[in-house]
Amino acid sequence: MRRSKMPSLKIGDLEVNPPIIQGGMGVRVSKANLAAAVANEGCAGIIATVGLGKFEDHPGSQFVRINEEALRQEVRRAKSMTDGIIGANVMVALSNYANLATTAAEEAVDIVICGAGLPLDLPKFMNGKHIKLIPIVSSARALNLIYRKWHRRYDKTPDAVIVEGVKAGGHLGFRYEEIVNGTVPALDEILAEVIKAANSFEPHIPVIAAGGIFDGQDIARAITLGAAGVQMGTRFVCTDECDVHVSFKQAYLDARKEDTTIIKSPVGMPGRVLNNEFVEKIKQGDSVPFKCTYKCLKTCDPKTAPYCIAKVLVNAAEGNPNEAFVFAGENAYRCNEIVPVKHLIDELAEETAYHLTKDAE
Repeated sequence: MRRSKMPSLKIGDLEVNPPIIQGGMGVRVSKANLAAAVANEGCAGIIATVGLGKFEDHPGSQFVRINEEALRQEVRRAKSMTDGIIGANVMVALSNYANLATTAAEEAVDIVICGAGLPLDLPKFMNGKHIKLIPIVSSARALNLIYRKWHRRYDKTPDAVIVEGVKAGGHLGFRYEEIVNGTVPALDEILAEVIKAANSFEPHIPVIAAGGIFDGQDIARAITLGAAGVQMGTRFVCTDECDVHVSFKQAYLDARKEDTTIIKSPVGMPGRVLNNEFVEKIKQGDSVPFKCTYKCLKTCDPKTAPYCIAKVLVNAAEGNPNEAFVFAGENAYRCNEIVPVKHLIDELAEETAYHLTKDAE
């Protein structure tokens, strides 16, 4: 064990070591079981708030209540399993974003992470509680805007910032055309500009690298480039404790390098998924008729959407792959076994320490 040789990720009075935040993965992929297991190893465990409750089985009028109750249950369950750091990932694009952010604060999570939009009003939902707030950005411009708004309106600044590159899984913060044409800057480039911006503030804001981080060599590289830590999602799917259905994990194990593909999501953001017959049908213009009673995403227009992305992601999480697609990072194909969270984090710590020592020689 070489964790003592690892730099800690310090977010205010929180210390994360190894310096890894487990990415929030919805729908129902990263819940209490995974988050608690990660937190027990010294890292930060994150519950993805999107679609936690079985909302699809109830009238749309109950959508907000069901997901709120599910979030409370998951946070409480996670806390009963660990004394470590537990956080919540709340997507700005959700129609119940304000409710989920408020609920996370009421349940006293340690961290709230927000992406899929700019969380310009996030501090107001914390009700004065000293919860660490971490926006996800893909540019220094976005960080500067969030910083100015929070500082002016709430006398608050981000406690850290996550920089997510194009190799991440799920919805991506870039235009579809940029991604397929290969014109999105590499993570290293985006990371450098955000670090420069973060270091211009007082106090400096810790920067966390995300999107394509797979092993200890990647973590060491990010730290060498100036990141205070990393966020990893894809790698945690293939763990015993990950809450998602085993068929979801198996899709990772079966994936080849060429199987990751970009789709045009009906909510206006591109997404990275693993290819399958359903994905091919969608890319060819097929539609899946549906009736929406809840409108879970602000940017979704059920009247024109070719399919319900919420239902598709529920199908994936619940083990119905024939009418689903599986969100995955670009490196998902490199997953070749399902292991305990402790085994994974021990391995990542060993690899990171080795490469940091090697690079320093």
